[in-house]
Amino acid sequence: MAPASGQNNEADASHGKDFIQLPKRQVVISMACVTLVVFLGAQGQTIVATALPDIVADLGGFDRYVWIATAYMVAATITVPIAGGLSDVYGRKPFFILGLAIFVAASALLGISRSMNEVVTFRAVQGIGGGLIMTSGFVAVADLFPPQDRGKHQGLLAGVYGIASVVGPIVGDLITAHYSWNWIFLINIPIAVPALLLMVWIFPSLSSESESRKLDYPGMVALVFAVVPLLLALSVGGVYHEWDSALSVGMLALGLAMAVVFIVIELRAELPIMPMELYADRSVSLGMIIVVLTGFGLYSSLIFLPLFFRGVLGMVSSSLLVPMLLGIVFGGIVAGQLLSRTGGHYQLQVLASTALTTIGMYLISTMNEATDPVLIGIYLVLTGLGLGGTLAVISVAVQNSVPFRLVGAGTSANQFFRTVGGMLGLTVVGVVMTLSFGSKLETMASDDLKTSLPEGLLESVKQDPQALLDPSEADLLRERLVEEGPEGIQNVDSLLDSLNAALVGALSDVFTVLVVTAALSSAAALFFRVPTDVERARQT
Repeated sequence: MAPASGQNNEADASHGKDFIQLPKRQVVISMACVTLVVFLGAQGQTIVATALPDIVADLGGFDRYVWIATAYMVAATITVPIAGGLSDVYGRKPFFILGLAIFVAASALLGISRSMNEVVTFRAVQGIGGGLIMTSGFVAVADLFPPQDRGKHQGLLAGVYGIASVVGPIVGDLITAHYSWNWIFLINIPIAVPALLLMVWIFPSLSSESESRKLDYPGMVALVFAVVPLLLALSVGGVYHEWDSALSVGMLALGLAMAVVFIVIELRAELPIMPMELYADRSVSLGMIIVVLTGFGLYSSLIFLPLFFRGVLGMVSSSLLVPMLLGIVFGGIVAGQLLSRTGGHYQLQVLASTALTTIGMYLISTMNEATDPVLIGIYLVLTGLGLGGTLAVISVAVQNSVPFRLVGAGTSANQFFRTVGGMLGLTVVGVVMTLSFGSKLETMASDDLKTSLPEGLLESVKQDPQALLDPSEADLLRERLVEEGPEGIQNVDSLLDSLNAALVGALSDVFTVLVVTAALSSAAALFFRVPTDVERARQT
């Protein structure tokens, strides 16, 4: 990722002149470390996807199902633009070392966590480390390679990022299937520690020679106080607190107010972390809207599909999630090739990709316990192709729409809004899931079942339905009710059937929300317009 601060044309012209050629051995080893830590940071976002049902089954806390993923993403997203600005002044090395140290420490703490609150807290800490190393990793290419060689190495890191996104859920599922969920975090330690030592030993210590640069500290603070309260309000509203409660309203008001303050600060800052002039370009502003909606669907589907596989189908999660992840990677590659070969028909490709996503999401929303696994795989491939194609085309379109001096800022903003969309999706869809499941269970459970169950049992399983995710919990529930006699035996099957039906219904509501967001991205794509390469050539 390039720095999110704007540079003037003179800086652009002199950037290559300021490059310091390092010894080849130092460059090779440093780039190997960069590639490794980018892989760690990227897979840290997705490795929990297939392990979430196991974590909830072990620790409870079904109502905080998405918080494990959201905590990492919130922390990492806020860290990215802040770390980018600071690393321009103090160099990448201190932030690599700090980020890796935080990542390793958080991984160790996650591995020994014994409660859902601990897991959520340490995931947030791990997200800070992940944000630091991801930002430093993409910007470090400028430290290691001259301008003419940076493109291919940025491409390498982008490929590593995509591979890590695919490998993460698969590795997470294999580890939880053969060991325990704790090891999806502990496995980071033997990988990250050697990289940390190599970074300390060999990575170059380069920093800006300018002492007069005014860092955008007010913008950094405002960004934190804008994003965090808004996401917390969305997470707890309607679940732990009513939407009209003082806490929910207060957090929403604070977040919105600070968002306005952040925009004002960025408009006046000498070197803003997020230049507002980017969004004066219609292609960029519409592109970011599409990216937010696409990120909403991407991250939400990655987190909630494993719950469907485990809770509804009773199948190994990664066996069905892989087609979607491969579809995302393949969709991005195909979209990029088509752009190069056809002269850049951005609108047509964005329309096709968002339409494919909408169709795929709709098909996913129709799934139930009787859906053929082959059909599920086809639905996921279609959705993945659409998601991957959309993200790839918008990324190139934004870079080709902004002035060269703002290419880095545009690229950073693209990643920032994609993750913001993902966080927004997880918080909103998490609330939908929790409320819908509780409501549908009340409807599915007959009056006779409600009156015959032990007091408080229905409310307990409604808040934390571990019997759907953990066979041992289902056995304990069965033993508890069987002790009450023949009526208890009937109640077991009736309650489990009600739980399963409520989960299917709630997940259907979740996927319906994703269909709506995909359709909105298709609507936005109708107005998306970027001149093709051929048209640009004619204009010049």
